[in-house]
Amino acid sequence: MYNQISANRFRTILLMAIFFVIVVGIGWALSYIYNDQSILIIAVIFSVVMNWVSYFNSDTLALASVKARPVNESTLSEHQIQNLVENLSITAGVPTPKVYIIDDASMNAFATGRDPKHATIALTSGIIANLDKVELEGVIAHELSHVKNYDILLSTVVVTLVGAVTLLADWFTRSRLFGRNDNDDNGGNILALVGLVLIILSPIFVTLLQLAISRKRELLADASGAMLTRYPEGLARALEKLASAPKTMRNANRATAHLFIVSPFANKVGQSIANLWSTHPPIDQRIKLLRSMGA
Repeated sequence: MYNQISANRFRTILLMAIFFVIVVGIGWALSYIYNDQSILIIAVIFSVVMNWVSYFNSDTLALASVKARPVNESTLSEHQIQNLVENLSITAGVPTPKVYIIDDASMNAFATGRDPKHATIALTSGIIANLDKVELEGVIAHELSHVKNYDILLSTVVVTLVGAVTLLADWFTRSRLFGRNDNDDNGGNILALVGLVLIILSPIFVTLLQLAISRKRELLADASGAMLTRYPEGLARALEKLASAPKTMRNANRATAHLFIVSPFANKVGQSIANLWSTHPPIDQRIKLLRSMGA
């Protein structure tokens, strides 16, 4: 567990550093191409601000993107969810996260925040309505494992940085990229090519990083959650129900897809191409691993 925590912290710092280098590199290339140093200054300021926002405010942005609201304990079902989170948090030895509800008929859940003291667990109204207590415990234990292992730090930072790079790429592709160039020499042409390559490849690179992080951490959280409840079958049954009722969330988006316990987009389980590019490992593989723990 401690190795996982250290690795997640290191990866977070590395990701933020890579983001800084990519954005500043793009800014430098474009400032040379257009002979305008203000572009580089803006790029530096943008990268610093986005790194700060990604660390301290990504959880707020993630919750707002899916229109999550604080749990209403005056409602019996939501009060029971609050109790489950509190009891499992005590067992896991972590502070009780804030609980949010996503009013959506699809079945899903995610954890977000920068550390266990600033963590939030969000569940859809659909998952609360369709899972029994044991299955909900499995799902919540899975999300608490993300909290305890500091997966939330890395995955939450990814939300903002992926979104920022995507916006940058979109802005650059819509801009007049090949305007007048005062440096019409071979060096200028080479830098123009480098700038274009950075613009094209940066969102692809971050997306691939997002996929790699999510697949590994979901399997680890499944195993850790099963150990927390001492009943792997509960989470296995929950995943079966989630797989049998694939329904796209109304406010799902690519930047936050990796946060959820299963993909928020409707995909048929077992499709090789869909699984290849999914932010999550195949559900049938996860169920098989969980049941092997209980064998």
